[in-house]
Amino acid sequence: MIFQRGNPLDFERWAENSEMAHWGFHHCLPYFKKMENALAADHDDGFRGRSGPLVMERGPANNPLFQAFFAAVQQAGYPLTEDVNGYRQEGFARFDKNIHRGRRRSASQAYIHPIIKQRPNLNVLTQTFVRRILFEGKRAVGVEIKPRWGTPQTIYAREIILCGGAINSPHLLQVSGVGRAADLESVGVKVVHSLPGVGENMQDHLEVYVQHACTQPVSVYPSTVWYNKPWVGLQWLLNKSGAAATNHFEAGGFIRSNEDVQWPNLMFHFLPVAIRYDGSSPNGGHGYQVHVGPMYSDVRGSVKIRSADPAVYPALQFNYLSTPNDRREWVEAIEKTREILGQPAFEPFNGGEISPGPAVQSPEEILDWIGREGETAYHPSCTCKMGVDDMAVVDPQTMGVHGLEGLRVVDASVFPTIPNGNLYAPTMMVAEKAADLILGNTPLPAERLDFYIHRPQETVQDHFEN
Repeated sequence: MIFQRGNPLDFERWAENSEMAHWGFHHCLPYFKKMENALAADHDDGFRGRSGPLVMERGPANNPLFQAFFAAVQQAGYPLTEDVNGYRQEGFARFDKNIHRGRRRSASQAYIHPIIKQRPNLNVLTQTFVRRILFEGKRAVGVEIKPRWGTPQTIYAREIILCGGAINSPHLLQVSGVGRAADLESVGVKVVHSLPGVGENMQDHLEVYVQHACTQPVSVYPSTVWYNKPWVGLQWLLNKSGAAATNHFEAGGFIRSNEDVQWPNLMFHFLPVAIRYDGSSPNGGHGYQVHVGPMYSDVRGSVKIRSADPAVYPALQFNYLSTPNDRREWVEAIEKTREILGQPAFEPFNGGEISPGPAVQSPEEILDWIGREGETAYHPSCTCKMGVDDMAVVDPQTMGVHGLEGLRVVDASVFPTIPNGNLYAPTMMVAEKAADLILGNTPLPAERLDFYIHRPQETVQDHFEN
């Protein structure tokens, strides 16, 4: 529920090839704005949309720990920014969240529910497993599905659009006969079309949380205790308010971990409680934590078919920490986080570092701890990348799968490289832009707004050449 577009230079990198020029930031910006209703954008600088279906609120970040965090980042020498989705991403700010009136503003709520009763040509099937795509020669003609309660069915269609995400879309292509021929043949899948890039180029954001105990009872820890949960639920049911009406990731930011990088390569989320994703709390009391991780790891992974049976999960190889640059940036990430949490602004609250803990100091110890404790930020992407090179899967002009007819892919798997931030917003932008490409609509005109570049004396092209 954290709404972040990514850095404008992310999309300029997508547009380096002339065939991808219409995926540059100035071409993507109008589609970001089209989908947004940014309630918290309190000044009109041209960067934010105000009438789209995705209503988003900005976290109030009024807990004393958030105030300490904003003071600490400035004491550490980092700037604040008005809007990480606006002119300047670099810096720290309150975050937009796709939550409106206490409820998650999902794609389903924003796009499907408002029209489903008025669209007789729209049929939504839930709890239905798509087993494979059916082909006649090089043309996709239908899908084989298996409802959770029922018998397998075949649905024929003039065109099929895969939106299964960076793991399911390439796997579905592979079990249907599209992918690296040797991988398919090794598990007994007949090759329909050899396309070696399917399932390759996987990119993700790995993250850890640096946790501190809190000496004052100001964190949201009480909301996690079992005897308070009925009250938390009642507040939400009655008023859509209280601890259940927010994602609690209301502030954070982006910085550069070293002077070699041209735009922010670390993302921070601050949380006013020390807790793990599984709900466990390491110290059983008040605390706070920073989620941190590199945004542009040069690590590349894969999604590979393991069986001709579509129900057998593919093999996922993320290759975290496998390159020197990735390991360097991870050490820098922990050092920068400790620098921020060690500032005077946190002195009234700092009860000591819980995780990784004082015993973890050297680069080797830090990397060993990350290897044990790192978790995916749930941002897998890039496994059916757009492009025109030998490893590209999707045509950036049409969203069609190279070499096939009647089949397109529209989801985070088509990103050429992973954007800087959470992936919900850029995935939705790709979908909005892809809709025009598929329908043959005239694209929205590019909006050529200047955006912040760390070294303004350089051009954008200089950034990529360097």
